[in-house]
Amino acid sequence: MRLSGRPVCFAVLFMVSTGVMCGAQNTDARIPVVLSTDVGNEIDDQWAITYLLLQPRFEVLGVMSAHAPSISAPAGQTSLRILVDVVENRLGMAAHPPLIEGGSLPLQDARTPRMSPAVHFLVETSRRFTKDNRLTVLMIGAATDVASAILTDPTIVDRVRVIQMGFPDEKGGEEFNIHNDVHAVQAILDSKVPLVIGPGNVCRASLSLSLDQARAMLATRGAIGAWLWEEYQAWYYRAVKPLRVDDFSKPWVIWDDITLAYVLGMTKQHTLPRPSMRDDMSFALGNTDQTVTWITDVDEERMWADFLGLVDAYQRTHTVSRKIYGRLTFMMP
Repeated sequence: MRLSGRPVCFAVLFMVSTGVMCGAQNTDARIPVVLSTDVGNEIDDQWAITYLLLQPRFEVLGVMSAHAPSISAPAGQTSLRILVDVVENRLGMAAHPPLIEGGSLPLQDARTPRMSPAVHFLVETSRRFTKDNRLTVLMIGAATDVASAILTDPTIVDRVRVIQMGFPDEKGGEEFNIHNDVHAVQAILDSKVPLVIGPGNVCRASLSLSLDQARAMLATRGAIGAWLWEEYQAWYYRAVKPLRVDDFSKPWVIWDDITLAYVLGMTKQHTLPRPSMRDDMSFALGNTDQTVTWITDVDEERMWADFLGLVDAYQRTHTVSRKIYGRLTFMMP
């Protein structure tokens, strides 16, 4: 994928940026959050899970697996096994938030939920919250379980807000997370749940890392850094490097971190009328009294500095074994 924005400046990666971004959160209060992730599909979910669980500003109430066509069937169960490995082995967490199995198949239509443990968990967890004190739901995979929760209990839209990584840009169109359950995204757009979207073009501009940049960030950063660097290299040589001979300039994108950056107030965004979505993933005129917030920029220097600082701090106080790095936490063919 093309790097269409500014490169990361590693001279300032370890400094907190003084620039003020128009982020979504301006309080030091802990943020209650649930994550839905198709971990096992690619490498960016592993970065997002690590960031989420190490960031003390998040009160993580649960992490739910999600399906993807690249994950071995039953995908929800397989993704859950990988999720457990990431949390308990890669991060060395004996105590952690609940890890919940999500659905393994997309919705049959935009009106009928597909039940799973994740749907029950999300509905029940949301009951602690209100319109003025919402649960944040981060969605970095197929939207099946979140949409099913809305279809199962429509009142949930008054208790949660959804932050999604999806779509190429504000015009809609085909993108991996959206394609994996089109009907689920239709159901979410047609609901009144507050919705924030981090599109692919912003991720490419702000969250792309070259092989050299990833090495500089991770290669000497303890057991967790070694794991993430191993994952990045394996993915790079599998998905990015083929047929490019000696050209290592093409980056890869750590897509999913855009959702965390938004919640942490490290983004800019604007609000547009809420569309509906056709089956081909193009947009149509929707309910004009509803809106969607679109992320337009990420303060990546501030975000990476925060992420790396948390990895360092965690490893100073927790023992994470290096001997576990023999398997990858994404699916290899």
